[in-house]
Amino acid sequence: MDVRVVAATNKDLKKEIEENNFREDLYHRLAVILIEVPALKDRKDDIPLLVDYFSEKIASEQGTNKKEFTKDAIALLQDSEWRGNVRELRNVVERLIILGGKQITDEDVKLFGSRF
Repeated sequence: MDVRVVAATNKDLKKEIEENNFREDLYHRLAVILIEVPALKDRKDDIPLLVDYFSEKIASEQGTNKKEFTKDAIALLQDSEWRGNVRELRNVVERLIILGGKQITDEDVKLFGSRF
């Protein structure tokens, strides 16, 4: 049987090995190809593209027209830390689309963005 394992974690596995929380031999078996994806807070320039993508996808899923986000709304979204990363951004965009006006403004983000 030929098997490939794709695994992801938000932990620093080298640190976990040092603290005896993760086996070093297992790390070396899994660490054939490492792909490091920076956190969303470190790539805020991607947020307008992601908001546009999620807005289009959510509108399609709900059978509605895509809502536009104002520049101020995008700027406010870019100011967040996004601890939940892309999943959190998607959830916020969906909430804004459901609860916001025809065009999503910074006021919508403040009202419905949960932590803005």
